[in-house]
Amino acid sequence: MKKLFGGLNITWVKLIIFAVICGVYTGVMAILPFTADTSFRDITTTFECWVLFAIIIIVNSKTPLDSALKVFFFFLISQPLVYLVQVPFSEMGFELFKYYPAWFRWTLLTFPMAFVGWYMRKDKWWSLMILVPMLFFVGYHYLSYFGEAVHFFPNHLLTSLFCAATMIIYPLYIFDNKTLRIVGVTLSVLIILAASVYGVMDQRSHSYDTSLLLSGGETCGIEYDDSYRVYLEDESYGTVQIAYEEAIESWLVRASFTKTGHTRLVLESPEGEKLFYDLTIERYSYEVHRVE
Repeated sequence: MKKLFGGLNITWVKLIIFAVICGVYTGVMAILPFTADTSFRDITTTFECWVLFAIIIIVNSKTPLDSALKVFFFFLISQPLVYLVQVPFSEMGFELFKYYPAWFRWTLLTFPMAFVGWYMRKDKWWSLMILVPMLFFVGYHYLSYFGEAVHFFPNHLLTSLFCAATMIIYPLYIFDNKTLRIVGVTLSVLIILAASVYGVMDQRSHSYDTSLLLSGGETCGIEYDDSYRVYLEDESYGTVQIAYEEAIESWLVRASFTKTGHTRLVLESPEGEKLFYDLTIERYSYEVHRVE
């Protein structure tokens, strides 16, 4: 592990090959259907893996300028490839590149960040100060993904573990100074603990809010209004309520799901007659079928 953080000879040829591999891999992960809502697709939208790649390049560079140039060209090569790989498989075609400007702005910022980041190798107290913002940055990603893993287990579990592990690894293997390592690891652990508590308690940010079962619709099978009662057989999946939607002038069931899985939705008339619906909940979709 120590060789990875300071013992590699990253030539320009190796850098270009590495950038191409990372770009193609990320593009493929964005295409494959089974990677949706999993940790394998997270590399296409968030930074935790790219922070690792950048740090590896930084700590194995010979000078601040070498660090800045190599990280800059790594992102300049890899990020457009992510979209280029997807073009033949997307209905949008080359219009996908409309999402690239945001990543290009980050690419421009990598030059000064990698230049300054090289000074982490100096093993001084200010070297830790350079690393601290990256620890908080990855910690923010951990907070988001750990909350997802808790409330929609096991979605994004691998990414949350990856974030936590790299936050410990960075100070442990970038620095030789024992004090810097202890302070850095302690700070990482505190960030992880605080983010974990918040991720468990924050249900509002980790819910799937949607509408289902339109009154008189084909799936519903009956006309209903707010005199009816609706509930889930297993209330741990979230909450449901009957509401009137002005835009379509009809009653529907609004739902706020807090985890994925299978349960039954029950629609009960004022007379006590019950209709049952099999409900399958995914992270951003659902399936509901009436039980005859």
